[in-house]
Amino acid sequence: MWDPRDQTPESFLSRVRSLGLDDSTARRLTSAVIGHGILDPVAWGRSFQVPRPLSQNVDTLPRLERDASVVSPDDGFQKLRFRTHDALAVETVLIPLHKTGAVSLCLSSQVGCAMACAFCATARMPTRRNLATWEIIDQFIQAREIARSQGRRVTGAVFMGMGEPFLNYDRVIAAAELLRCSYAGSIGADRITISTVGLVPEIDRYTREGHRFRLSISLGAATDAKRRELVPIAARTPVAEVMAAATRHARTRRDRVMLSYVCISGYNVGESDAEALGRLIGDTPVRLDLIDVTDPTGRFAPPTDAEMQTFRDALTHHVGQPVVRRYSGGKEIQAACGTLAGAG
Repeated sequence: MWDPRDQTPESFLSRVRSLGLDDSTARRLTSAVIGHGILDPVAWGRSFQVPRPLSQNVDTLPRLERDASVVSPDDGFQKLRFRTHDALAVETVLIPLHKTGAVSLCLSSQVGCAMACAFCATARMPTRRNLATWEIIDQFIQAREIARSQGRRVTGAVFMGMGEPFLNYDRVIAAAELLRCSYAGSIGADRITISTVGLVPEIDRYTREGHRFRLSISLGAATDAKRRELVPIAARTPVAEVMAAATRHARTRRDRVMLSYVCISGYNVGESDAEALGRLIGDTPVRLDLIDVTDPTGRFAPPTDAEMQTFRDALTHHVGQPVVRRYSGGKEIQAACGTLAGAG
């Protein structure tokens, strides 16, 4: 009940007010727990002037158990594995930002994923459930502790780890609000990205609610025939409907919408695929993020350099909008996109 990690800053303020306490008490407690990672109520009163009646009636807040940490020798990506109270595995990735020396965090929103994307190891996990908001925020707190011990700041967060964030919509939005809160996570809204495989009702809800976090919509393919083979949800949601929701978001925000595109050798990186993308996108302002597939099973392979160059040339012709090849690091430690599965 009194865990500020498990609700939006506004709802926690309301809860503290219901006790007759002022807003500054709620802010100090939130700062202690999230801003400084202090979970022991005794320390709240000693260091943050939280009233004794509040701190004395709260047990030490729970934590995820961190049971593994591995760093990629190639690119410095670091993967953390946590265990929940029900012994389920959750993974988080520290992404080094080499230009600034800071890190961004890739956070998980679920254990496993029901979207069953063909190239994703998370979808093959046997157990699935939503994470509580506090479980999402505790990933952030513990990863930030590690970054600080290395002399690095956390300056961004992406909800691109385990799970489909929009299947855990309310908790993910609450976590994002805590991350951007000036006395909690202190990350700018424009440095927080929420990714979805294309859940149209949730995209429209997100657009209506006016959240300022960045939205990334995964396509995988520009035609229904190909997309159904990669993303089972495409069987009930045509890609044109996903793109229409993306267009509504872009027009409401008056900004480019991010489209993620997993590139697979010999499958979706041909001239015809670029042409189909051009028809699908039309005049909607987009930024197209190209991501090499990472599939430990070997079923799907990333494009060769020649394939990717040809594809990018075709995109320039058929799409004519910004294209970014996004680096997906930590492959050898199973920290890349689509490889998080709680492995030992």
